[in-house]
This record gives sequence, structure tokens and C-alpha cells, in this order.
Amino acid sequence: MSFTHLGLSEKVLAAVAATGYTTPTPIQEQAIPHVLARKDVLGIAQTGTGKTAAFVLPMLTILEKGRARARMPRTLILEPTRELAAQVKENFDRYGAGQKLNVALLIGGVSFGDQDAKLTRGVDVLIATPGRLLDHTERGGLLLTGVELLVIDEADRMLDMGFIPDIERVCKLVPFTRQTLFFTATMPPEIRRITETFLHNPQKIEVSKPATTAVTVTQCQVPAGREAHEKRELLRRLLREAKDLQNAIIFCNRKREVAVVHKSLQKHGFSVGALHGDMDQSARTAALEQFRKGELPLLVASDVAARGLDIPEVSHVFNFDVPHHPDDYVHRVGRTGRAGRSGMAISLVTPLDQKSMVAIEKLIGQSIPRAEGDFEVRTDASDASERPREQRGRERSRGGRGKPQRGRDRERSHEPREPRGEAQPSAEARSAPETGPASEARPAREARPPREARPSREARPPREAKPSSEPRDGARQQQANPSHVPSIGRPEPRRQREADSEPGDHSHLPAFLLRPVRSPAGA
Repeated sequence: MSFTHLGLSEKVLAAVAATGYTTPTPIQEQAIPHVLARKDVLGIAQTGTGKTAAFVLPMLTILEKGRARARMPRTLILEPTRELAAQVKENFDRYGAGQKLNVALLIGGVSFGDQDAKLTRGVDVLIATPGRLLDHTERGGLLLTGVELLVIDEADRMLDMGFIPDIERVCKLVPFTRQTLFFTATMPPEIRRITETFLHNPQKIEVSKPATTAVTVTQCQVPAGREAHEKRELLRRLLREAKDLQNAIIFCNRKREVAVVHKSLQKHGFSVGALHGDMDQSARTAALEQFRKGELPLLVASDVAARGLDIPEVSHVFNFDVPHHPDDYVHRVGRTGRAGRSGMAISLVTPLDQKSMVAIEKLIGQSIPRAEGDFEVRTDASDASERPREQRGRERSRGGRGKPQRGRDRERSHEPREPRGEAQPSAEARSAPETGPASEARPAREARPPREARPSREARPPREAKPSSEPRDGARQQQANPSHVPSIGRPEPRRQREADSEPGDHSHLPAFLLRPVRSPAGA
């Protein structure tokens, strides 16, 4: 079947023919007629199957009639990442070149002013990430009451990123009568609940088994050491020895690890770029463009790039870290072997990753073979210098078990210790050379005469008694108050009482301690 039998308009067919495509993919062949019939669609398909064009082409045909109003988009497409949203916009620009449609992109990293200006002019197609879309609606600059068609793409990825509450909010803001197109690669229970809540009698289209890898991708696992610097050395070795490597994406689990691996590869002379969620949008776009053009053959990325990279000719994928979720492995490997091309996926597996590999093999329904060869890492001085600074610090603080402190061996004497009782000669005396045949003995000092006895001091007369001074404030109060109770326990020194700024008359004590003690009757 060709595109001409799917019911698309002449303008859309001309744009498809200009790109060189003649035969639709299975997801396109089954989904496009249902979308044109204005039915809800539930599509289960992996990345690289052409599902983006499965909703872009019929949307362009539908949008040929009608006109957009200010701040009220006609259609809304939700994407989990900025890269995916930009990729969908590129599809609209490519296939909608012959139509005068206003397409707006609402993603983070771009000023609100530019986006507000586009919304004010009226938008036919609004492509957005959930967070930035809700920011505009809360500011009052966007109304979703005119949305006729809602597309939720990569729903399982949105679940992983925590966007499901935002998706539910958006579905409640759009009209109840809208048409909904829902695409996902897997169907976990939470995604199933969303489809049952917000889709009305959807047409289910399942073109491939959920969570499967393409048959054109050769997969293998390589045993790696526990230490990070050993994995980096192994990665560099695999990159140098890889056959037919044109370009490659290296996936890490954490953004911090992306930066470390990127810096390590640059240090060893590799032309490499980086891509993770904390980067500015302009830096992310520049890195992607350089990778697409071949200026950077290597790209170190986090899982934010596992979906959304529309680069058909990726020859290799390296999993520097085994993903925690088996679904992420499927999407990482899906970056290579696209459109019928062959690809290679290599995973660096440590002893701690065995449990994750078992879960991955169970999900994809096949075992991942071990690569043949000797992959023992022989570290050198440059590898040790790449270890994280905090790790080297821990080794220095292990009481001598790690790297020895500077100068410790030089300061430590290897001579046997002498008994403590004997006087040891000083270093100057030991190092001073002897002069002459023998050192001459000095003459003995003359004996000093004994000291004369001092005359005994005369006994001093006794001091006269000083006249009694006026009693202090505390003594006055004690004399005035005969029922005064002395302090309990040992009295504190006067200096300490002054330092603690406590009054000397015991007025700081509780009242019940100052009451007079009554003697028993008859005593």
C-alpha cells in the first residue's frame, strides 16, 4: 500500500513524495485512516517505527480547513523532552512546507516573551512539554478550550519522568469532545489507567511486541571492573577497537557521570560532545547539531536523550552504565539500527549489574551474549589520576592503607631504636667530623666554694585587726531576715557567681527553698 490510499490531501502527498518516502510503515498504515476518521487512537510502537509521521501527516490534512484564534491553539501535542518537541516541530516544517500554518514550540530554556508573542498571533499546532505548558496557562496567557485534537506522545517516558499528574491536569483543561491520540512503547498499569480514563473507545494499534529491540541491532555485554576509572579505560579501548564505527552515543545513568566521561574522553584526544538535562537549551541544540553533521562523532548523554534523537545513522550505542529500568535499555538501543540499518549495542557490565541484566533479558525475551576477547584493564598512571578527588582523599585517610602521605617514608628512620634510658647524641654531634688524631679533653672546672648561709629573718609582729567594714548587701539581708536558709550543697566560689551574674542573696532560688524549716512540736 502507498500513501495515496490513506486519504491524505494533495499537499501532504506532495510533501511526502518530496522527502523520498513511497511506502508507509505499519504504524502509519494502520493509524492514519483512524485519525482522519476523527477517532481516538491508542498506538503501541517502539521508537524508530515512524509513529511521529503517523500523527503529523493526518493532522496536516485536518488543519487545512479552519483558522486559529489568538491564545487558543487548535491542536496540542505533549512531549516529555525538549529534544522530542523540537523533532516534532521539524516534521511539521518538513511536511507542512506548502501550508500556511502557525506552529509554536513551548519548551524550557526559552524566554516567555517570545513564546507569548507567538501565542498572541494565533497557533494552529502547539507543541509543548507539560511543565512549560502549565506555566503559560497559570499566567493566563493560554486557553486550551479551543483544542480539537490532543496528542500524548511517549507516555511511558512521561511516567518515568513524573509527568502523569501534569498530563491529568492538561486532559481536564481541554474540551471533553476533543480527539485524543495516545502513543506509548510500553503499557504499565498507570498508563493503562490513564487510557481508560481519558480515551473514548480508542482504536488500539499494536505494531510490535512491547519492549522489544530491533532485529537489525547486534547486542553484546562486556565485563568491566567495579571502579569507574577501569570502566573509562575499557570504554576508550572499545572505541579504538570498534569496527565500522561512524558515530556513537554513550549513555550514562547520572548527569554527573556524563560530565566525568565527557572530560575523560576529551583528555585522551577523542572528539566528543555532551548532552544532559542540566545544560542550557542553546548548548544542547549546538551539541545535537554538531553530532548530526558529523563534526562530533561521539556524544555522551543521559537518558533524557534516549528518546528524542532523530538521527537515523547512528552506528554504535555504548551503555557505560547499565540502566536501572529495563525499558530504558530498549529505548537506548533503539537509537541505532533505525530504518532497516544495522547497528551495534555494547553494554559495560560490572558484577553489581548482573541483576539488572537479568531483568533486561527477561523483558526483551532474549539473552545478551558476552563479547569474546580479553578485556582485562591494565591501568597506568594517567588512569589513576582520573579517579575522583574525593576517592583519593578517602584513600589518604585510611591510616596508611591507601596512597602514602608525602614524605612519610623519607622522615621515618630505619635504624634500630636505642634504650630510652641512655642519652642519645644530637644530630650535630653525630654528623660532626672528628678533627685531629684524637679530641683533646678539656680541663676540669675548679670546684666552687659553698654558698654562705643566709641569716634567719626576724619574726614579724602580728597584724592589727582591721576595723569591721559595713556588711555587704547579702549580709545585710541575712541580718534583717533571721529566717534565711543557706544555699543547698556546696557554695559556689564568688568569682563563679559573678561570672554567672547570679545574686549573692539567693534570690534566684525558688520560693519553696527559702521558707524556714519548722522544727517538730515539742523539740
